Amino acid sequence: MGSHRRLAPSGFDRGSAAAVGLLSVAAAVLGAVPATAAPAAPRDDRRADVDRLHTEAEQATEAYNKADARTDALRKEIGTAQDSIARQQERINSMRDALGSLAGAQYRSGGIDPSLALLLSADPDEYLDRASVLDRISTRQAGELRGLRQAMRDLAQDRAEAAGKLAELEKSRKAVAAHKKTVERKLAKARALLNSLPDDERAGYERGSRSGREDLTALTGAGGPASGRAGAAFAAARSALGKPYVWGANGPTGFDCSGLTQWAYAQAGVGLPRTSQAQSGTGRRVSLSEARPGDLVAYRDDASHIGMYAGNGQVIHAPYPGAPVRYDPVGMMPVSSITRV
Repeated sequence: MGSHRRLAPSGFDRGSAAAVGLLSVAAAVLGAVPATAAPAAPRDDRRADVDRLHTEAEQATEAYNKADARTDALRKEIGTAQDSIARQQERINSMRDALGSLAGAQYRSGGIDPSLALLLSADPDEYLDRASVLDRISTRQAGELRGLRQAMRDLAQDRAEAAGKLAELEKSRKAVAAHKKTVERKLAKARALLNSLPDDERAGYERGSRSGREDLTALTGAGGPASGRAGAAFAAARSALGKPYVWGANGPTGFDCSGLTQWAYAQAGVGLPRTSQAQSGTGRRVSLSEARPGDLVAYRDDASHIGMYAGNGQVIHAPYPGAPVRYDPVGMMPVSSITRV
């Protein structure tokens, strides 16, 4: 067998090998550099994530408020039903007692053969009078019995409806608890991301995280509130400036977005629904160019955020946890509707 001798590398080969070695070392070094070496993109991503989490938390808060309002309504309905059932039961008991008394009187007075009772009667006229009364009692008894049966059917139906509402109440309670956990989880993530930003960027985000949108100031109307109640609600909203955002709260010490507008209009004697979606459907829609102080400004396609127009292209609203009730540009987010209450 012939032997194979390894050839010594040429000068070119030696240079190529050295270059490859250097490139490998450089790649290894670059691979070891952490991803934060280019900080701008990750920070931008974190800020976008904070915005997204706040948006999702607001949507979950709306679901929480809706379920909570339904729970309160069910409690009232169940209380009313239980009062009605108790009154019906008392009526049925009274009807049963009355029927029992009539039956006893009939037995005592007419429990023997009528012809024998006539023969034994010392006063035939008195007997005839008594027989006439007993006939009327029998007719009344039949009517009372029909009434009792109907009352018992009504009571059974009301009890079944109350049982259904109790089951719905339990379902609503579970929904409230689930939405609460969702909100808390998303807000905790948002806080963690926000706290991971450098102090100056975090402060900048908290000062105006939603002010970098399209400037709509030139498109908005001028003038005072459209009505006395709108003026009173606007004054109430201004009095809440600086108070904290508290999700699920509707004042007077803390507010979420729809809680603030609901509370403000309540001070003007106007009852608004609890959720921003429902509030956006209350009243008359107007264009942005017609907006006046006190009008409700709903945001996003799902109306998951709401504020109150303040004039001069500004709204008063409760932004998110950590940011108090404040003024922001009306164009801070995509506007879905303007409602005049």
